[in-house]
Amino acid sequence: MNFTADPTLDLFFTPKGVALIGASHNPTKLGFGLARNLIQSGYRGAVHFVNPTGGVLLERPVYAAINDVPDPVDMAVLLIPAPFVPDTLRACGQRGVKAAIIAAGGFRETGPEGAALEQECLEIAYEFGMRLIGPNCIGILDTHIPFDTTFLPPPGPTPGDVAFISHSGAICAAVIDWARGQGFGLSRLVSLGNQTDVQETDMLTTVAADPYTKVITLYLEGVRDGRRFVEQALKVTRHKPIIALKVGRFASGQKAVASHTGALAGAESAFDAAFRRAGVIRANTSEELFDWARALAWCPPPKGRRVAILTNAGGPGVTAADTLESRNMELALLQPKTLDALRQILPPAASVNNPVDMLASASPIQYAECTRVLLADPDVDSLLIILPPPPMHSVGGVARTMIPIIYSADKPVVAAVMGERLIQEAVMHFRAAHVPEYRFPERAATALAILADRADYLGSELPVPVQVTNVDKTTVVRILKKAAAELAPGEFMPQRMATEMLTAYGIPTPPVKLAQSAAEAVELARSMERPVALKVASPDIPHKSDVGGVLLNLVNADDIVAGFERVVGNAREARPAAEILGANVQTMILKGQEVIVGVARDPQFGPVVMFGSGGVEVEGLQDVDFALAPVTQQEAEGMLARTWAGCKLKGFRNLPPADRTAVLDIIIRLGQLAADFPQISEIEINPVRVLPEGKVAFAVDVRARIN
Repeated sequence: MNFTADPTLDLFFTPKGVALIGASHNPTKLGFGLARNLIQSGYRGAVHFVNPTGGVLLERPVYAAINDVPDPVDMAVLLIPAPFVPDTLRACGQRGVKAAIIAAGGFRETGPEGAALEQECLEIAYEFGMRLIGPNCIGILDTHIPFDTTFLPPPGPTPGDVAFISHSGAICAAVIDWARGQGFGLSRLVSLGNQTDVQETDMLTTVAADPYTKVITLYLEGVRDGRRFVEQALKVTRHKPIIALKVGRFASGQKAVASHTGALAGAESAFDAAFRRAGVIRANTSEELFDWARALAWCPPPKGRRVAILTNAGGPGVTAADTLESRNMELALLQPKTLDALRQILPPAASVNNPVDMLASASPIQYAECTRVLLADPDVDSLLIILPPPPMHSVGGVARTMIPIIYSADKPVVAAVMGERLIQEAVMHFRAAHVPEYRFPERAATALAILADRADYLGSELPVPVQVTNVDKTTVVRILKKAAAELAPGEFMPQRMATEMLTAYGIPTPPVKLAQSAAEAVELARSMERPVALKVASPDIPHKSDVGGVLLNLVNADDIVAGFERVVGNAREARPAAEILGANVQTMILKGQEVIVGVARDPQFGPVVMFGSGGVEVEGLQDVDFALAPVTQQEAEGMLARTWAGCKLKGFRNLPPADRTAVLDIIIRLGQLAADFPQISEIEINPVRVLPEGKVAFAVDVRARIN
């Protein structure tokens, strides 16, 4: 492993002594619940209770103040009203406490006064070299040490191998109860609250270093430092999987942006790109989060994406096959000897082709023997068993006969045990044997797909951004200085400046020159290859075609004069207040496919590159994909593979193959440009005209602006 626990954070799980400040004698108070959990967890270190009322609680003395607490005490949990927290925290620092959990609420979440209290707590922590979790959290627990600083109602989670780090405290109680009901245990749970000090990124390597944790699950509302999150997660995911449920996908009130890239590259696109870079698996629902965690914790990785389905009912088998195909899995083509062996086990009416339908009469022995045969087939990478209650046999009996075979297999096996009341014995057996079981085939199929995705990730190369060569940074510096001096905040650069910037980074662009009159447009066109295009030049009109500001295929002088008057006139009529500089004259590029490549700067993750279908309908089609800049070769290839725009570059019907290599180069170079110059807030090439294979691609129209 290339990560270790941060010793300042590991102290939260391995203190020698804990002081609970705010312990209560009243069984209805949270301070009593937390005291009870500390004692009942079985924690073997010293436990001290603090409350000015004194007395005895749970057969332990209650001290009036932290200064009265005897050694050892290196951690404190504060469950007192917010106004008293700063002074108490300072007393903890003076006492030598190096880790504190502020479980109380009433801080930043309540408004400016609470935010000021929270900032004061952080400054005190810095002063004494103390780490803080919270405030406004429910604490942490470790089922193996064991240690429980939460005030959640008993019983706590069963010891297990799935860790849970959460921005929400409320969901933690539900997850503990749900996990117990679903038959899997937790290793560690961390409720982060307001994250005034310790954040989700800080906890990743410390939780991953826990030998009992096999999978880390995250409930995220955002991240503070996106690039650092990616860096730390990447250290972990090569050794242990991370699954994240990122909520708040559809936040309302997004500010209007002028470019297609800015409009489409929202926070969720950046999270998708960041998770992909870091190898983090993104769940769409809470159910998926833990469905997949169980499979990853309990199953070996598959060697491929070929799945065998074993069922006693045809319909569920087809349902599973549909879901598998939708997740880039495939039904295994069973070998002839496998088919022969299945025929000897099953009645003639059964279907031995994958999905294997044993019929409703299938017995426990038939289930077990078919499982053995399918797992022995070298062309089967994983097995999905579907088990509705058999009409003539016990579901529990079927499960018991299969478990020894599954247990000894080196291939992943998941089960869809369909039903509720009739299946409980089978569910109990599968859970005890750590065989992931689900109520419906779709959930089981997605779990197998995640296992295959994880295996692919572990077999892939580490993401290393391409080193772009032959770039002229000096020219870009000059252009950006000029733009900063001449342009208003948020104003788009003149196209000639943006084009020159692309050229400096090796991105092919056709000649473009600004004409301030029709006569000048004719004169400029004489020095270019014909035909030419005219595009109105205005910093206030980013989408020129929307106002009739573009004309193509102009050859003779009369057409150019008329065209100039037309594009300028259209723009003035549509946008009377816009500043019109004239029209850009540009050599027309040969026909080809059109794509869009752009970069927008995300506040959490920095520059994010977009690729997809170009032209005027880009926002309507939304055939786009994203990657963090600078972009790796694998990521650029993936962007093409995940979009129709990228797929059809290989050719489609009457479209000849286009120059994919040139497009990949533009994606990588544009990403490097944005990464090298943080002052570029937005840059977009739409369209990139992609010529036939081997004949390059050109940035036909570009717009950019700086911070």
